This record gives sequence, C-alpha cells and structure tokens, in this order.
Amino acid sequence: MKSYADVLCEVRDGVAVISLNRPAALNAYTAAMGASLKQAVADSVADAAVRVIVITGAGRGFCAGADMNVLQNIPAGGRVTQVPEVEFDFYSGLGPDVGEHYKGRFGYLLQARKPVIAAINGPAAGLGLVLALYADIRFAGSEAKLTTSFAQRGLIAEHGISWLLPRLVGPAHALDLLYSARKLTAAEAERIGLVNKAFPQERFMDEVMAYARALAQTVSPRSTAVMKAQVWKALHQEFGAALALADAEMQKSFASADFKEGVAHYVQKRAAAFTGA
Repeated sequence: MKSYADVLCEVRDGVAVISLNRPAALNAYTAAMGASLKQAVADSVADAAVRVIVITGAGRGFCAGADMNVLQNIPAGGRVTQVPEVEFDFYSGLGPDVGEHYKGRFGYLLQARKPVIAAINGPAAGLGLVLALYADIRFAGSEAKLTTSFAQRGLIAEHGISWLLPRLVGPAHALDLLYSARKLTAAEAERIGLVNKAFPQERFMDEVMAYARALAQTVSPRSTAVMKAQVWKALHQEFGAALALADAEMQKSFASADFKEGVAHYVQKRAAAFTGA
C-alpha cells in the first residue's frame, strides 16, 4: 500500500483503491489531501497493473467537505495557501482530448483514461460531494448521507457543481439540493440519479469491488478509455460532431489488438486477455 499525505492507495486485482485518510475528521478536505489525491490518481493512471480507480474514504465517512479550520482562516481577499501539485499529462491519446473543457480542481479525473468510481461509504458534503460528481460512476452505502451544504455556509455552487449536478439530476433537483442544502439519503440519491446504485452498508465495498474487478478483468481498457473521452467530449458537441468522431474512432478500433482479442476470446469461448493496445 502506498501512503501519501492524507491519502492511502492500494492496488489489487487491477483496481487502485484510493482512500481519503483523515478518518477522525470524516476525511475533511485539505490542500495537502488534494495534492496527494491528484498524485495518487496520476500514479494509478501510469501503472500498467491498474485498470480501474476507486476513490473512497477511510473510516465511516467519504469526505465531510473542506476542513472547517481552513475555512475559518480564509482572509477577506479569499486567497488560501496553495500546496504544489503534480504536473502530469492525463491525456492518453485515446479518443478526443477533453482537457480544454475540464479545468479546475478535479477536472483531471475526467481526463484520466481509466474509469473512476466514487465509493461513497459515508457522509459526503460540500467539496466532498463535488469530488464524487467528477467520478464516472458513483455508488453509495445505504447509510451514506449527501449534501451540497454551500448555501448554509454563505457560499455558492463551487468547483463546477453548477454544471455537473443539473446534468445528472436535472435543473429542478439540482436547484433544490443547492438552495436547501438538505441532507439526502442514499436511496433518494439513487432515485434521482445522483448515484448509480445504493448498496447495503454491510456489503458495500464488496459490491463496489466486484463491479470494479469486472471492469478490470472482462472489458477492453482501450475501449473504456475511448468511450470515457467520447462521453465527456460529447457534452460539448453537437450530435453530428459526436457521430463523426464515433465513426472515426470505430475505424481505429478495428485495427487494435483489443478488437482482435475481443473477437477471439468470444469465438474460442475463453476468458479475455485484453492488453489495452
């Protein structure tokens, strides 16, 4: 297991599990944690043994939002101490480059070529909820509670949540959650599409890992990289442009080793051995 400041990372069965690691503070977010998270994701993207990235929280919380001690010390000008972050080119060359569209604190998660899953094991509030929205897929434990919290702190819709949240749940649900800052259960989050699925708390990580292992072991990492880039790019494209891009990428996939393996393992009735090439 790799250890970073406020973050842990363990790789098993092709899955990198990155845990925010300030359990006594419900993994409240700090600048050091943010820098470590980005480093751990960059390391996981560069690691050939990793095909899927899961982000979760140590202990009983996912992320309680920005550390209140940090918020209390923000000066009137709004500037806070910065922590140097890794410089890493997250564009893989597979599919379109989406970097121009997704900047800011967590935009690199949308650029990373590997599937990113947010495993919301407990409370996710404010910045912690925003982090989860930048994942490709979200699962929640049945006891998790989620809240935007910003309006109750005199803040606004931060770090891209005003763009991401309406696209997941629609404008009316998004404005309800932003205006009221109310807590919603995992069951309601699943019902409105904020999370893909809520799993019973007692088997939550087992279910998440089963899904992540299936992605790591049964599908082409080349395919998922291109698909991820296509989907996030398409949110900035007209249909015709998205269709033309798909047609071009389909021709490239025909020449790939993973396409040949995809046909071969099906015909030969054996497990797939995708390489990502």
